[in-house]
Amino acid sequence: MKAGIVGLPNVGKSTLFNCLSNAKAQSANFPFCTIEPNIGVVNVPDSRLEKLEALVNPERVVPATVEIVDIAGLVKGASKGEGLGNQFLANIRETDAILHVLRCFNNDNIIHVDGSVDPIRDKETIDIELQLKDLETVEKRLERVKKLAKTGNKEAQAEFEVLDKVKTSLEQGVSVRALNFTEKEMEFVKLLQLITIKPVMYVCNVDEEAAVDGNEYVEKVKEAVKNENAEVLFLAVGTEADINELEDYEERKEFLSDAGLSEPGAAKLIRSAYQLLNLQTYFTAGVKEVRAWTINIGDTAPQAAGVIHTDFEKGFIRAEVIKYDTYVALGSEAKVKEAGKLSVEGKEYIVQDGDMMNFRFNV
Repeated sequence: MKAGIVGLPNVGKSTLFNCLSNAKAQSANFPFCTIEPNIGVVNVPDSRLEKLEALVNPERVVPATVEIVDIAGLVKGASKGEGLGNQFLANIRETDAILHVLRCFNNDNIIHVDGSVDPIRDKETIDIELQLKDLETVEKRLERVKKLAKTGNKEAQAEFEVLDKVKTSLEQGVSVRALNFTEKEMEFVKLLQLITIKPVMYVCNVDEEAAVDGNEYVEKVKEAVKNENAEVLFLAVGTEADINELEDYEERKEFLSDAGLSEPGAAKLIRSAYQLLNLQTYFTAGVKEVRAWTINIGDTAPQAAGVIHTDFEKGFIRAEVIKYDTYVALGSEAKVKEAGKLSVEGKEYIVQDGDMMNFRFNV
């Protein structure tokens, strides 16, 4: 599961990517600095792992991870191949969620491709390009479905109605994620792999003064996207980059404190991206390893077991489940068992975020 960082050139995408992944993607004060997408595998900050480590004292701790992709900056006309448009759109289609970076700070020393700072205009520039690309996809499919629908094919007629609704919305500048679909309608929509149906988080890049409370640009973005079912998060990417340069933990802590922050904004963003991708975590804990495993929200116990090994899913018998809070409160698996707080679950069990699990299987 990958989240793609997108935005106009020069809004801080590559600098943010470097903060998140510590992979030093090239960043510079001119457009199209990023041409090939950079991919970083990022650890998901989770304080629960630290508590489990203290209790279990394992040989190693393995956090959950999420893939972040830094995609080339987009310009007007991308849907028609302008700039790096075709490449950009192909790269973004391969991601599962979008982190849309918007410049929300003033600085005359950093150029803006459109000459002035206006995050709403910037957002609309990218939205329009993505919507135009989706419109092109929908229209091609509509042509084929229309012929079938005219023959009286009921399935084709149902699909035509859904696609026509999507087409009308895109023509009105409304992204597909803002629409509501029935389960059946969604089957037709999913086939198209539309870009504007992907979940999105707007990341407002602010200056250090606005790192704690945001600014008027952030408020404008929140107002503009209130009907989009999208999250808005703000962080001072430049400040995050400065924090990232500090090797010493205490120095970082002091820097954060001086900036009025309890943790790096990048940590919050990674956790939010994880949730945006509809992901959650379960844990396994033993003396060899304490590990966070990544699964989709709604996954069953066998599906969760399959993340460790496909044989675990194929031969699944049962799962032994301890709630994280119970484990921490009692201090060990043995004490949890003594208290009768370990539950045995079957194939239908829906795993909850933070569950601590052991699987019994037979292949």
